[in-house]
Amino acid sequence: MAIEAVELVVTALAAGAAAAAKETATDAVKKAYDGLKSGVRRLVGRLPDDPEELAAELAAANVGDDTAVLEAARAVLREADPDGTRAGKYHVTVTDSKGVQIGDGNTMNLEF
Repeated sequence: MAIEAVELVVTALAAGAAAAAKETATDAVKKAYDGLKSGVRRLVGRLPDDPEELAAELAAANVGDDTAVLEAARAVLREADPDGTRAGKYHVTVTDSKGVQIGDGNTMNLEF
């Protein structure tokens, strides 16, 4: 569950940053994004700019156990991408797998 939670939070932060930066951003998007940033700062003490560093710190802090941060991430995605959320874009379960990528526009080379 930790990897899924980390990816959820990192994805929500990116989506929230992009949506909140638009002139057309709603107050709901901005509020949800601010709430998520606050939760991440509470959990890891800061908000790293580098996604890999952020992911490592979230995993080390067991973000999967923090229901408030996870709900804040889901709220950002609901507000920033309601169509994707309704379509199940952010509900992914991966078990017993190798070489899995989640997201849009990925490229991967695997050698097993």
